[in-house]
Amino acid sequence: MINFKINYIKGMGKFNLVWSGQFISLMGTAMTKFALLIWAYQQTSKATTTAMFGFSALLPFVLLSPLAGMLVDRIDRKKVMVFADLGAGLGTIGIFILHSLNGLQIWHLYLAEALAGACEAFQVPAYSSAITLLIPKDQYSRAHGMISLAHSTSQIAAPILAGILMPVIGIQGVMTIDIVTFLFAVAALIIVKIPNPEFNRDQSKDDRCYGEDLWFGLKFLGKHKGLLWLMLIIQNMNFLSGLTYFGILPAMILARSANNQIILASVQAALGAGGIAGSIIVSIWGGPKRKVQMIMIAGACSFLLGDPLLAIGKTGSVWIVAAFLSSFFIPFISSFQNVLWQTKVEPGIQGRVFSIRGMFQQASLMVGFLLGGYLADHIFEPAMTTNSAIKSIFELLVGSGKGSGMALMFICTGILGAITCLSGYFVKEFRDLEETMPDH
Repeated sequence: MINFKINYIKGMGKFNLVWSGQFISLMGTAMTKFALLIWAYQQTSKATTTAMFGFSALLPFVLLSPLAGMLVDRIDRKKVMVFADLGAGLGTIGIFILHSLNGLQIWHLYLAEALAGACEAFQVPAYSSAITLLIPKDQYSRAHGMISLAHSTSQIAAPILAGILMPVIGIQGVMTIDIVTFLFAVAALIIVKIPNPEFNRDQSKDDRCYGEDLWFGLKFLGKHKGLLWLMLIIQNMNFLSGLTYFGILPAMILARSANNQIILASVQAALGAGGIAGSIIVSIWGGPKRKVQMIMIAGACSFLLGDPLLAIGKTGSVWIVAAFLSSFFIPFISSFQNVLWQTKVEPGIQGRVFSIRGMFQQASLMVGFLLGGYLADHIFEPAMTTNSAIKSIFELLVGSGKGSGMALMFICTGILGAITCLSGYFVKEFRDLEETMPDH
């Protein structure tokens, strides 16, 4: 009966069903992550603690991505997504049990994040390549706009919902909701038929030659310099974002607001609101013909309008405006870069190519997380809380006291990020990617 019904769901209808399940699951996960992030920072009051959340998730993602891409191209992509969702759900169940027994420690959270990252290494290339097969090319931009919308909505709604629910049902209640939402994601995947393309080895006659597949993505990028430069520019943007935007923003807000959870939730909600606004525009508009140019402009605007304002702001209202402006441009970057990858890389090799792209881009984010926490706790924060030369120069701009060193880091990433984005204009292979490399 189920198979009979889903035969009538075509194209965007199938995608909408899968997207809905992933969106519901994403909401539950974001609620749990917010609740546990607050709990962890309250235990240590260190920026490194929050930065290690991201690092713990990204390390297994980076290490497993080449293997994941190879397997995604070889086996049923729907099964990969189902087992990835179930694996991440098991991590949440483990944290739930430990918290119930009053045995939860911070390293347990890092371990759960590592499990989630390992599962994501398989889920991301499977999800991305499945989109290519579910919908026509002219819907790619809208689909990725919807994916950005899901992430942004979770940013705005999850902190608010978690903040409201935690005093009533506690962290355990929030995690229970998260566990239930995983079931929605799995159910949506089970009832949708996702086609699998013919496996394309391209250069090997032996189907058992897994070693060559692990290097296939690197060889492909070596031949297509425009995509290689796209990966490198996004990689550098991720590194700078990992230093501050993703790594130490919660710690900076809590430090400069006397651990005010409401202000932090409001800032994260503003991040989501900006992302929602940008995602809606992308979903309706579909994007310009010259997507490469839009990626560069959107990236520069995000860094210049967001990071410095987050740095010089000292009140919740300023941080909220800065967060909105910073995240508004993110859907333009993520959606249009994904469209370029999906239109330029044929479906049969997308798993291997996308996993290499993800490995390098997420590796830079991982390094940013790790380095950002260290720089904040051991260099920038001490420099701005003691009578140093750095403090005398920048005190009028970012203030002094706890959190001012992290604010100075945002000034640095804002300037460097804009330079990174606009540098693409000087690279011909990247600038002319859409004209020189044909669609698959």
